[in-house]
Amino acid sequence: MAARILHRLRHALAGEGGREEPAGGGGGEAEDCPESSELEDDTEGLSTRLSGTLSFTSHEEEEEEGDGASEELEEPPQAPGAAAGTEDGGRCWGEWVSATERPGGSLLTRQLQELWRRSRGSLAPQRLLFEVTSASVVSERSSKYVLYTIYLIRSGQFDKAPATIARRYSDFEQLNRRLRCRFSCDMASVAFPRKRLRRNFTAETIAKRSRAFEQFLSHLHSIDEIRRSPEFLEFFFLPDLQAAQRLTCTGLYREALATWANAYRLQDRLGVCNSGRFLLTLAGLAVCHQELDQLSEAHGCCEQALQLLEAQGSHPLLGPFLQAHVHLAWKVGKDKRQSEARLQDLREAGLPLQQQPSLKECLIKEPLE
Repeated sequence: MAARILHRLRHALAGEGGREEPAGGGGGEAEDCPESSELEDDTEGLSTRLSGTLSFTSHEEEEEEGDGASEELEEPPQAPGAAAGTEDGGRCWGEWVSATERPGGSLLTRQLQELWRRSRGSLAPQRLLFEVTSASVVSERSSKYVLYTIYLIRSGQFDKAPATIARRYSDFEQLNRRLRCRFSCDMASVAFPRKRLRRNFTAETIAKRSRAFEQFLSHLHSIDEIRRSPEFLEFFFLPDLQAAQRLTCTGLYREALATWANAYRLQDRLGVCNSGRFLLTLAGLAVCHQELDQLSEAHGCCEQALQLLEAQGSHPLLGPFLQAHVHLAWKVGKDKRQSEARLQDLREAGLPLQQQPSLKECLIKEPLE
């Protein structure tokens, strides 16, 4: 209506000899332009409103040309036969997922699930995080020091039983010194907190050192050569292996089992589950479980060790693990034919199995230095 009135006022002011418009003519002309007039007014108003809210980069023309393609990439693909959308043109994720479950959409759903499974391992590799969870001042007869408890955590995962270590400043200092002797070039950019003569036990110093040790271990773990070195790896699990061996030798199997289990988790987090130290850890777990009458757990440790030794025919622990596995399988009612066949192959190869030490004897005699 406002456009019609404006149109008539313009003609009335123009005059053109005072002629009156025909009754039907004025209505026809007024009907020719209202839609265009309203569109022009709305377009001007819309551009005025948007001019204050939109911002453009220096590549404005390139963005305008690529708007259509980018929108197609950002929106999730629509299943065949799906509805046009909600009033604002969008579609919520739940509606889109339900649409893919309709006839014709199951193939797309399976493809997305397969893509997601592949992306978990390839596009988002797990990182190992080092977190100082506590620091306590320990006073002994002749010394006083701070003991730092550190958790080894895989990013994006929750550990019911985390892998932990407890180290003091001198332990970190020894690791730093050994690594700098062997990897002088790689260690040139690695920072290490300096030793202080005073105020070593204040809360501020302990907090700063805790963060510095976290960054120190993270930096070391990011360097391939250092991450695989025995100096770095044994800093984490060798003290636990030595303590667990001592406890096993003295018959404290329950305390030894907890220490063997933590050494197992540490090696698992560090990705060294194919080493000789890991086989020794499995032997310690099997012996302690067996001594505590936890036969199913001991049998499982032997099976895991035999899977690692499957491709090896002359490892010192192969015979003891096979003999222990046959004995435990008979106890728990599991199949032992494969282990018996492997033992027979070793006999035919000339290995004197009767002179082989037991798994416990191998564990006690193994030097851990």
